[in-house]
Amino acid sequence: MKDSEKPNSGQSRREFIKNAALASSFFIVPRNVLGGVGYTAPSDQLLLAAIGAGGKGASDIELASVGGRERVVALCDVDFSGTAKRSVENFPDAKLYADYRIMLEEMPEIDALTISTPDHVHGPAAKFAMDRGKHVYVQKPMTHNIREARLLTQLARDKKVVTQMGNQGGSNPLLKLVQKWIDEDKIGAVSKVQIWTNRPVWPQGGPFPQPEPSKKPDALDWDLWLGPSPEIPYTPNLHPFSWRGWWNYGTGALGDVGCHLIDIPFRTLGLHYPTDAECSVGSVYSGMWTADYHPDGCPASSFITLHFGATPKSKSPIEMTWMDGGIKPAHPEIIPADDDIGGTGSANGVLIIGEKGIISTNINDSSPLMPKLYLNDGTVEMGPQSEEGFEREYGHQRLWVDACKAGFGSTEHKGLTSSFDYAGPMTETVLMGNLAIRSFLLRRENEKGQMEFFGRKKLLWDGENMRITNLEEANQFVGRTYRKGFEV
Repeated sequence: MKDSEKPNSGQSRREFIKNAALASSFFIVPRNVLGGVGYTAPSDQLLLAAIGAGGKGASDIELASVGGRERVVALCDVDFSGTAKRSVENFPDAKLYADYRIMLEEMPEIDALTISTPDHVHGPAAKFAMDRGKHVYVQKPMTHNIREARLLTQLARDKKVVTQMGNQGGSNPLLKLVQKWIDEDKIGAVSKVQIWTNRPVWPQGGPFPQPEPSKKPDALDWDLWLGPSPEIPYTPNLHPFSWRGWWNYGTGALGDVGCHLIDIPFRTLGLHYPTDAECSVGSVYSGMWTADYHPDGCPASSFITLHFGATPKSKSPIEMTWMDGGIKPAHPEIIPADDDIGGTGSANGVLIIGEKGIISTNINDSSPLMPKLYLNDGTVEMGPQSEEGFEREYGHQRLWVDACKAGFGSTEHKGLTSSFDYAGPMTETVLMGNLAIRSFLLRRENEKGQMEFFGRKKLLWDGENMRITNLEEANQFVGRTYRKGFEV
């Protein structure tokens, strides 16, 4: 069937089936008669595919299938010899592909896809699918760079496709308690947000590993794994996990958990684009103190500051600080010294600091959110410290599937917590931290023949136009260059 002959991508599958039935003279037997209670007729099933079927992709497509309620018709992965085996076992009837482009060309009947690849493939794969009218669920971070996030946010509107980013904590019911405390002005005007993580928990901060083509696993399609990134010989330890610390493929600690942690204040305070970004990174000693300069990758630790203007939920400007590599903020005076800040052991967390008190909470993924409210007058309120009885991953994938079936613009669609309309600007904010880090490591030779780091300044950000206004060289990190065939 040609694209022009398919039902409009904004029309729900349910509506399409209903209209087709009305135009037919055949008597339709109710599906509950055909298959009993809980049976879903094939005509009502969403036809799903996965791009990235191993690791997090295995659970994403599993949860999107809603226990077999929906039909998984295809799986795409560059290596089915590892954790992708789980998806093959779960969906034995699904067709297998290495190249998502071939899969989508050969199977136009696919309705929606989960995309759970390394970060650098999120944008190219999502755009390729959305251009063909497919609904997409894309793992966090939504994209590898700011330009991609802006482009896909608009493309979702233009193509009328239902989208969701895979920061499942956005659907955590306990977020409503944090939102309630903010909306009820419990802590007053918020002036500062502090966020920290113990990531990275993968190799990061050293030199890029050496290629060893002879060690490439037979089952791995290395060229497709590289995707939009420059062609290089096979390099061990990048696939399947250690890619996170290298700019061509990953987005560091920010991309890993920033979309969980930053999501909490970004969502509850109604933030939008930051107005500026500034950072510093950890240093090493090698005869003298120098920045740990490996421009191919993220530093071992960083400290980033972003500023935001006032919003309807936050009447004063806000300063947000991000710390990774084990750096964390000082223990606030009004929180008892023996209390953890953020999560267990204070390893990851968020402090939302207002004039009347502080909200302390945890990483917003599949671990307990553990919201706590400390007021200056000594009052302490605590939300549930466990999440027993919650749907797995808070139903984040199922809610997206339900919205796909209901259609673009439906109540279900508007109720999604991380559609690209929200996830796009939030992802841009997360990636601003990486833009600041990469600019911090810019260097050039000065008039005396010495190497100088010239990007170490507060970067002023024009969010609407996606430009750093006071350091032109920093704008190279707003987007990226792409290998032919993987453009965005």
